[in-house]
Amino acid sequence: MMVVNQQRTNCGIKWRWLYFVLAVAISHTSGTETSNDEWWQRTVFYQIYPRSFMDSNGDGVGDLRGISSRLVHLKDAGIGATWLSPIFLSPMVDFGYDITDYTAIQPEYGTMEDFAALLAEAERLGIKIILDFVPNHTSDQCEWFQRSVAREAPYTDYYVWHDGRVDPSSSNGTRLPPNNWPEDYDMVYQWRKLLDDWTRDYGGDSRIIMTEAYANITFTMKYYRSGEENQPRQGSHMPFNFLLITDLNRDSTAQDFVFTINKWLTYMPRTGATANWVLGNHDQRRVGTRYGAERIDAIHTLLLTLPGIAVTYYGEEIGMLDNPDAISSNGTGDSVTGGDAFIVFSRDPERTPFQWDDTANAGFSTGPTTWLPVHPNYRQLNLAAEKRSERSHYKTYQALVRLRTHATFRKGSIQLVPYSDSVIVYVRELQDADTFVVVINLSDGADRMVDLASVFPRLSPELTVASSGSESNYRTGDIVQSDRLIVGRYEGLVLQGVPLTSRTRDRDAMPSTNLAVLWRTVKDAAVIASIIIALGSSYYGLQPWHTIGKWTARGSLKK
Repeated sequence: MMVVNQQRTNCGIKWRWLYFVLAVAISHTSGTETSNDEWWQRTVFYQIYPRSFMDSNGDGVGDLRGISSRLVHLKDAGIGATWLSPIFLSPMVDFGYDITDYTAIQPEYGTMEDFAALLAEAERLGIKIILDFVPNHTSDQCEWFQRSVAREAPYTDYYVWHDGRVDPSSSNGTRLPPNNWPEDYDMVYQWRKLLDDWTRDYGGDSRIIMTEAYANITFTMKYYRSGEENQPRQGSHMPFNFLLITDLNRDSTAQDFVFTINKWLTYMPRTGATANWVLGNHDQRRVGTRYGAERIDAIHTLLLTLPGIAVTYYGEEIGMLDNPDAISSNGTGDSVTGGDAFIVFSRDPERTPFQWDDTANAGFSTGPTTWLPVHPNYRQLNLAAEKRSERSHYKTYQALVRLRTHATFRKGSIQLVPYSDSVIVYVRELQDADTFVVVINLSDGADRMVDLASVFPRLSPELTVASSGSESNYRTGDIVQSDRLIVGRYEGLVLQGVPLTSRTRDRDAMPSTNLAVLWRTVKDAAVIASIIIALGSSYYGLQPWHTIGKWTARGSLKK
């Protein structure tokens, strides 16, 4: 059953619950999901809003051919999969979420041939395409709905037809629309079985389900799988985690961030589940608008170094901002328009065209107008300029995406600590792999000293900068001291240490005779005291006492 979209009728309720189902698998590996390191667990997902990504024919509206022509950008950014907001045939009352025909392409986006060409280009680049599928409701212009209204079997059971219950808060007998939601979870489990069976029978990479539901944490976790203890039924691979959107903003403290991140990790099933982090989408204010433009790099550092899957909304990788003046030029914008209501409720400001370069219309369209006006900052803030610049939001994003392919970020543990009200620190560790420490300063205050060694005592004394923001004083490769790190305002740093097991192995393998030789050669009491201190440090897993000198990031000695 589905609940009809209440746009022109009163027999249903307008409510969104979206499946994003894998439409094409590029690699042809056989078998079903058995690994804890599948393609979808280690990639970055990128949401494209088709109307706003790239216009190929000059009509001011983005389309499939436009997306095909710019897919190479996703490859350059390190993106492994992209999901498209609905492209199916629709009267566009709700911008494609009111679907008329699930087997046809909306004409302004192109044709089925254009879609086939998009799949071919994605396969060439090694990028997976995911479609935004809406089984929860249809347009009232859908044939199924019209035949259901006419009471033609079997379409009468395609929708929920009921008078609804009387609204207890109303005095005039108003009725509340019916629904069949408490059944959502069971439907997700059925869809998951369908996809797993398909993959088993036909081979290829796992087909996945990504579900969107704004619910409390307990209900959201039920989308992962059923609560049956003996044989739980598997559900969504990715119940979207919106906590970075709904629970945090520019006024949030380090404690708020740590609490919110741990909240998802705590409630998530211990086995058979992968965390995910969604920073923005077509219904939410952009990262730079929500958290402040000066925090863009720091927030991306957070997103791309947390365990699990990262999801990026188009344009966030270059730091695009909301355009508060983004009122549709041809009446096709968001349904809420005009005055204060537009400013508060419209979603158009975060849906403006992608800013490719500093030419007319930001390189999005050759037409005289665009469906939404381009942000006026496009001459300075655009992809071409950021690619030319030595440092930029885009280059920081690229570096972080590359960094997260490291085994420690894919499989390692995490320990988060609010170092102060404004500084978040966390360590990512994996046995026999490099250790990484992430430091994020949310404050606009003066530089401050952070003693990472006091928080994570097993760190090596020296750390190497693996990533820094576009405005940072640090550069990749710089060496910093773990016990006296200077952190700048709005800083987002990723620091790389020496593998813990390597240091432990070196310490344990040291011949005992070396100790005697060293003691016989020591004459100065001050040196003896230093060695004793070093021995204590070794006991707690810090720098081995016998390696006199300074460590580099690779564990070799500096002479």
